[in-house]
Amino acid sequence: MSDAPNLAEFVSWFRLVTPYINAFRGKTFVLAFGGKAIAGPLAKTLAYDVNLLASLGIRLVLVHGARPQIEEELREKGLESRYHRGYRITDAATLDCVLDAVGSVYLEIEALLSQGLPNTPMANSQIRVIGGNFITARPLGVLDGIDLQYGGTVRKVDGEGLKAQLALGNIVLLSCQGSSPTGEIFNLQMEEVAEAVAVALKADKLVFLTDSSGITNEQGELLDELTADAANLLLKEAPWLSNDLKRALPSAVRASKQGVGRAHLIGYEQDGALLQELFSREGIGTIISRESLERLREARADDIGALIALIEPLEEDGTLVHRPREVLEREIEKFSIIEHDGMIVGCAALYDHGGGVAELACLAVHPAHREWGYGEQLMRHIESRAAGVKRLFVLTTRTVHWFIERGFALEGVEALPEQKRQMYNLQRRSKVLVKSL
Repeated sequence: MSDAPNLAEFVSWFRLVTPYINAFRGKTFVLAFGGKAIAGPLAKTLAYDVNLLASLGIRLVLVHGARPQIEEELREKGLESRYHRGYRITDAATLDCVLDAVGSVYLEIEALLSQGLPNTPMANSQIRVIGGNFITARPLGVLDGIDLQYGGTVRKVDGEGLKAQLALGNIVLLSCQGSSPTGEIFNLQMEEVAEAVAVALKADKLVFLTDSSGITNEQGELLDELTADAANLLLKEAPWLSNDLKRALPSAVRASKQGVGRAHLIGYEQDGALLQELFSREGIGTIISRESLERLREARADDIGALIALIEPLEEDGTLVHRPREVLEREIEKFSIIEHDGMIVGCAALYDHGGGVAELACLAVHPAHREWGYGEQLMRHIESRAAGVKRLFVLTTRTVHWFIERGFALEGVEALPEQKRQMYNLQRRSKVLVKSL
């Protein structure tokens, strides 16, 4: 009996993530992480989470770096680590260290994704991890008089080859190195590889796992979402960002501007960060998108299922009057909705009763978003839709003070239009509030 609350919470959570499972199936995600994530204590659980995403039908490309491992190889051989403009100056001796380190990390990731012990999240999994010559590189050449030698950048991505492997259900694992048409090997920046791959695939998501939980403002407060333009501006004015973020954020911005659905920046030091970011409304990191994640629009017929899911809990607890599906289908053009990252999180309806009188009805916002001002945005939008309306009324049992604080005044049932007055439910005893427009 003591486990009953936990089981109920589990069932509730499972139901909440179902829309994300349905939305993500068949989509393409590019996950990028550096050598520090693999060297850290949570590498094994990261592999578990990657396995879970694959089992849900998500097409995955993993791009890994190896900076700390390369640094260790250089120290062991007594070589100096040199950078210019954020790129490693890679001579022949350094390239040998790069190849050793990258190869070692690649094999370690492959091994992590090959686990299958009983009583672990990867039991009975059948992950196929493949690599290949999907990245064609070119040399960076001479920058500011400094020859970067085997330091390179992405020239081309074999997008069709990658898509073919993803269609077979394989996870593609790519490293931070690439070959040129002449057969030379070049050391690449992991972030640039991930960006180029995500753009070539028109990926739905590009996720960077960094040493920070996300982008913060100067006060250290997490910014949960930014447009690409706002992120680009912040990058120029934010010296407090970590080195990981300074490398990943420009790639996230460029990818967003070139058609990648969403770019996420999360921390690899928090267990389960990937799942929390992808499968919860709030997330735990920062999302970069070309345009704002928030969109207020008029409802369509294909929104009815999501509308029902939003208002059903409020109907069950008596906050809203029950509206059968057929009523919603008939009256869908009266509804306006707010979307956040493609999910409907709020709605409201406008009913015109004639004579300059209209009703604001079914104003509902998902509990996780009620502090974001969506209710007021919906109310203002309904008021803007009410062209020619002089008096707007609302019936409510739970939110009287909320409406009073926004210009509505309590009135009696006699203030309702005749037809609405005849339909007034004496058992609910809803309060009548009216606002002059």
